[in-house]
Amino acid sequence: MANENLKQAKKAKNDEFYTQWCDIEKEIMAYIEYNPDVFRDKTILLPCDDPEWSNFTKFFAQNFENFGLKKLISTSYAYESKNINAPYQISLFEEQAPHFDIDKTKIKGKIFTLDHDTNQNGVIDIEDLEWQYLEGDGDFRSDEVKKLRDEADIIITNPPFSLFREFIAWIFDAKKKFITIANKNCVTYKEIFKQIKNNKMWSGRTEWSGGLWFETMDKNNVDKVVNGVNLKNVSSVWFTNLEHGRRHQPLQLMTMADNIKHSKHKEVRGHEYQKYDNYDAIEVPYTDAIPSDYDGVMGVPISFLDKYCPEQFKMLGIMNTGEENKGIRYPNTPHGRPIINGREIYLRILIKRKT
Repeated sequence: MANENLKQAKKAKNDEFYTQWCDIEKEIMAYIEYNPDVFRDKTILLPCDDPEWSNFTKFFAQNFENFGLKKLISTSYAYESKNINAPYQISLFEEQAPHFDIDKTKIKGKIFTLDHDTNQNGVIDIEDLEWQYLEGDGDFRSDEVKKLRDEADIIITNPPFSLFREFIAWIFDAKKKFITIANKNCVTYKEIFKQIKNNKMWSGRTEWSGGLWFETMDKNNVDKVVNGVNLKNVSSVWFTNLEHGRRHQPLQLMTMADNIKHSKHKEVRGHEYQKYDNYDAIEVPYTDAIPSDYDGVMGVPISFLDKYCPEQFKMLGIMNTGEENKGIRYPNTPHGRPIINGREIYLRILIKRKT
């Protein structure tokens, strides 16, 4: 059933995007800078990966000794479990291996492991990766990948966006640390927002502006080509439950009066802050327009999560449409998006300043 659900999700949405090395390096090094031993003696699992092509596997394999890893495990989905608009391509790494099997290559997932110096050159790196076929197609919900999850200390990946709710539940069920990529709008899912509100997960180190650029094999779904590489921009961000320095940096804010007088935003400058028709809170359309001296409830855009400091603000709930979000709003908040002067605006996160 799990495999069938995965195939249906893939048909509904193409999730096959490859994260660029520069984006992985920028994000991961922030955790190293905050805590140089964050990965030391840890087993890292890279599920939902494609080890032969993925930069996640290459990056962590090349930094195995620098990070002091205990073990690296990487798994992939089988080609026939994906909905890819690209011809199947067997890597030389697989094809030249003694255990290459033409009957398995399209229908079985693969597992790559790295934990010792296989070629005895004195360094543990990408040249020491060992691999074999999985029993199944590599679905992260399969029993064999669950066993790998349970073995791991930290899970790091770019999972299928269409399965993100299930993926996060899969991680939390095992109480694991993680770093992952997701579509920005995942914060509207009640399962996800609940974890964010309770400070069980938060925005990663990389800022939210502009989304991420991914490599894609789908030539019909390309935004630009750079040095022969097809790139697609996706409204996506990093989420984690590992600490990093930016998470505890309070926002430097102006008073309400100074915002009204000096804000760079024309919607704020020269105007009083408006209250919602359907809830007792003020509308703050931009994170940098949050007034430093207002003690009541404020509605802010989801981009606020990029700058959220739990020591500075308390997160109360979310105003949003959709049956799936019932039960996660602040007490007595009406269902639906916030309304100002009879006009419905985009969803808002409700916050209050800590005093």
